[in-house]
Amino acid sequence: MKKIKKMVCLAASLALVASIAGCSSSNSKDTSDTSDTNNTTTEETTDTSSKPYIAVISKGFQHQFWQVVKKGAEDAAKEFNVDITFEGPASESDINDQVNMVNAALAKKPQALAIAALDTKSLSSQLSDAQSQGIPVIGFDSGIPGAPDGQVAATASTDNYKAAQIPAQKLIEDEDILGKIKAATKDNPVAIGVVSQDATSASLIDRTQGFIDEMKAKCEEIVGEGNVSVSGHETYNVAATGDEIVKIVVNVPPTTSATDVQNAAQSVLSTNNLIAVYGSNQGGVDGILAASNDGKDFDKETGKYKDIVAVGFDSGKGQITAVRNGWFLGSVTQDPYQIGYDAVALAYKAYKRETVSDTDTGSKWYNKDNMDDDDIKDLLYE
Repeated sequence: MKKIKKMVCLAASLALVASIAGCSSSNSKDTSDTSDTNNTTTEETTDTSSKPYIAVISKGFQHQFWQVVKKGAEDAAKEFNVDITFEGPASESDINDQVNMVNAALAKKPQALAIAALDTKSLSSQLSDAQSQGIPVIGFDSGIPGAPDGQVAATASTDNYKAAQIPAQKLIEDEDILGKIKAATKDNPVAIGVVSQDATSASLIDRTQGFIDEMKAKCEEIVGEGNVSVSGHETYNVAATGDEIVKIVVNVPPTTSATDVQNAAQSVLSTNNLIAVYGSNQGGVDGILAASNDGKDFDKETGKYKDIVAVGFDSGKGQITAVRNGWFLGSVTQDPYQIGYDAVALAYKAYKRETVSDTDTGSKWYNKDNMDDDDIKDLLYE
């Protein structure tokens, strides 16, 4: 009987120990599960916070130009160890889409924001919000023109005025052009034409004014100061103070429609004693191409305008073809890769509270001899 009682007591004791152990094991597992969940959340938060996020919003996305900008931005992101998103509207007329993209980006609380604005006024509240939240904003490509002081830390863009001087310099270096300018007189002046798509865009004004100023200065070195006139549009007009030996004729169409730009180009090409023509952007060049049988009329052997030397700015399929065939002396292109790279680099530095300033992303002259070189071909976009 005593033995049975001892066995019962022993069994009860073992059951109690097992019960306590079971409870302890269950509580331990719950604590461990909670700890694992918190660690996962902490790790995700740490990963996100340790790698800055920069939102990059362009004026477009599908065009090859913007894809090259995107590549530059992505390479900079790798170098500076940051996360980026790169997006832009389907069309450069989709202002509301871009505004929505900026709103969505701000909602993610980025460490910095890079924008190529379609319309600065449409982004006024977003720029104010970014400023109040301490989010630095970088402009790129055309930047954010007209933004209030202090809202844009810096801009990565082409110095359009400086870049436009290159085609003028190349024309003067051409032996035929130089010879014709030297032979010009007040009784037999020569003309140089400019087709500028509009006179309201800051970048286009710079591209037009840069060419005019450089060409005027170079010509005056040859024919004498004051003997060069600029006419055709009030933005650029400069009367000759001496004999009018070289005329720079500018035509800005009433609208940016393809038809109006083509008509403007046709008018320029009809100018008496025209020796050269310059298109200040892809739209202006497209107008010149449309007025010259896709550029074939500049063929040096058989072309209707064989005695006129054409130069341009930007790229585009038609312009590339014209340059490759020698119908255009050459053109100057922006460096879209550098634009994207510098946009992210500036954004990162601004986030780190380093001093930043506007950056010239550079430009390149291309012609039929160098357009397939490694440092040029990737900058030519169709």
